[in-house]
Amino acid sequence: MIRLSVILHSTGALLLLLAAAMLVPLAYAMVVGDKSHQAFALAWGITAGAGGACFRLFRPPETDLKLREGLLVVSLTWFAVSLFGALPFYLSPSFASFTDAVFETVSGFTTTGASILSDVESLPRSLQLWRCFTHWVGGLGIVVLGVAVLPLLSGGGLHLYRAEFSGARSEKLKPRVTETALALWRIYAVMTLVEVLALRLAGLGTSDAVCHAFSTMGTGGFSTKTASIAAFHNPIAEYIVIIFMILAGMNFARHYQLWVEGRVRDFFRDPEIRAYLVILGMATIVVALSLWLESGYSLEEGWRAALFQTTSILTTTGFVTDDYERWKPVCQLSLLLLMFIGGCTGSTAGGLKVARLLLLAKVLSRQFRRIVEPRAVLSVRLGREVIPEPTIQSLLSLVNLALVVFAVASLILAATGLDLLSAIAAVAACMFNIGPGLGTVGPSDNYAHLPVLAKWVLAFCMICGRLEFVTSLVIFAPGFWRK
Repeated sequence: MIRLSVILHSTGALLLLLAAAMLVPLAYAMVVGDKSHQAFALAWGITAGAGGACFRLFRPPETDLKLREGLLVVSLTWFAVSLFGALPFYLSPSFASFTDAVFETVSGFTTTGASILSDVESLPRSLQLWRCFTHWVGGLGIVVLGVAVLPLLSGGGLHLYRAEFSGARSEKLKPRVTETALALWRIYAVMTLVEVLALRLAGLGTSDAVCHAFSTMGTGGFSTKTASIAAFHNPIAEYIVIIFMILAGMNFARHYQLWVEGRVRDFFRDPEIRAYLVILGMATIVVALSLWLESGYSLEEGWRAALFQTTSILTTTGFVTDDYERWKPVCQLSLLLLMFIGGCTGSTAGGLKVARLLLLAKVLSRQFRRIVEPRAVLSVRLGREVIPEPTIQSLLSLVNLALVVFAVASLILAATGLDLLSAIAAVAACMFNIGPGLGTVGPSDNYAHLPVLAKWVLAFCMICGRLEFVTSLVIFAPGFWRK
């Protein structure tokens, strides 16, 4: 039986963490004299009050969280954090409705980067910081942070860790999952700091450098400028962002092996890392050649534009330096395919993930071999590891579920009046946490014009994509609630 009191207690604890995160932009607003400090103070009070009430009124877990309870905490936390995290936006005059505030917040925490703002520069600086900070907090996962700092979750935190920081296989770098989460967050924080310093040396102001580092490492894409990175006209900054987008799109367990354990050879032997770099390189070459030969770009400009946009789309970051809707169809199709692929498992990127696509390719190859050799006993390997059959079945179920969500959401958006390209691109961009799509939600557009129903559907798609469908949808199954 699911212990709802335990669920509410744990959710209250994580809302207290959200309230603590709100202190960062609140302090910044007070230091710079930003008028939005009142909105942050009120939002902090409401969030801290609700979290504190749940934490105090409902009993803490006497035993570890069970699997179903862990999954429910993950889902409930994301919905609660999205609603309460929207309060600073909603209480400010910059957002027209609660729907817009929630959409922007969900986009932030899920590191999607889809925005309803047509003039980002008009936002107070503290709200710009909060937008980008939600990317950073949501990047490695709100729940992973919770596991790292909440000893009350005890061993049950392992279920939260696996549900939130999911991949082709579980990675435990340390004996305790709390130590693993802290190790990953330290790497995450150090990379962010290094990028801030690099962007400052490249000529960006401190506020811009911090905000873009938050968005880059979270692979989110929110910017302090309406035109995104293109507004700075700074090739050095673009190359810096490219480097850190590539790093953020890699498995952070592999980063631990590389930067902490010094296992360089194992890092580059990882089949997912190699496939990820090969896909990025091939897509960049295709797009760069098209820009150079057919669109009149110089060799360096075409290479930089191609490398930036393919990296941004593959890692689902969503930064832009060019309007790729004006590029040739081969470029647009290449970027559309990259939207579905995404980054590596265990990264802050969205998409189906490279390892899963490698596994799908190997499963198809095995199926073809079975047709030719029906009596053969064939296993599926990823690198040196044999993949168990339950993992393969889970992968196939995830892909099927993703296709169902994609089809249903696209139909709903089309029913609200969107043209076919915009509906499909919007759902793909939100499901796989990319941000900008094609059509009326392209890189030079935003999501403000969408109907209210479409915004809520897309917000749900963002959470489904961030939690990789099964975690967020299993709670709607009747069997989940049976004793």
